[in-house]
Amino acid sequence: MWRRQVGSSTRRNGPSFPFSGALHSKSKSSPLLSVALVLVGAFLLIAYCYSGSGVFKGDKAATISRVEGDYSCTLDVQSAIPVLKKAYGDSMRKVLHVGPDTCSVVSSMLKEDETEAWGVEPYDIEDADGNCKSLVQKGIVRVADIKFPLPYRAKSFSLVIVSDALDYLSPKYLNRTLPELARVSSDGLVIFAGYPGKQRAKLPELSKFGRPAKMRSSSWWIRFFVLTSLEENDVVAKKFDQAATKKAYQPSCQVFHLKSYH
Repeated sequence: MWRRQVGSSTRRNGPSFPFSGALHSKSKSSPLLSVALVLVGAFLLIAYCYSGSGVFKGDKAATISRVEGDYSCTLDVQSAIPVLKKAYGDSMRKVLHVGPDTCSVVSSMLKEDETEAWGVEPYDIEDADGNCKSLVQKGIVRVADIKFPLPYRAKSFSLVIVSDALDYLSPKYLNRTLPELARVSSDGLVIFAGYPGKQRAKLPELSKFGRPAKMRSSSWWIRFFVLTSLEENDVVAKKFDQAATKKAYQPSCQVFHLKSYH
């Protein structure tokens, strides 16, 4: 007896796809429904593919630094610029930012009135965009290993801001780098550091940064500041908190305000 092969008609007509049965059964009674289902299916497929590649992600997510797996303290700095200006006043006239993606911070600060900005990028910038390479060519941003003395004279800047950099240094190098950051500032040093357990470095980045990020508690940092003879600036810290409340700014990283060496 002759037997019909299961699925033979499907193979002759080409591969099947979702909704194919529904389209076949409704094709005679409702051609508009068939077209609508095809369009919906195509739209969902395209949306899925694009969401995976990050095309539909918001601008804020796109600007998150590659340094942190979950969040970037450098992004925090950019959001904090109005708050910092309110807290530090004239001390924001000449600012040095130190940390990965410093080009984005410097570019934002240069848009502010009466603010000069420079940056130090601790890691290579081979994949940097044209704007960043232009800042490097102009000498506004420098690429330098912060484990060694910074290429600036003492008190070259009124304020130094550092983010996403100290978390990758061992105490051995922090003993050198932190005093250097204070040395080149005249009015203060602001540190944006990650919270323990919240931010982690992506594994592919470890070869660039040399070690995984070490997120330390506020008590650890305070003890370390004492060991390096750095004093917290309680007056500015209070102004910063007040300005942050008024502007509804909530930092996702720890923020420390230190006095410069005198």
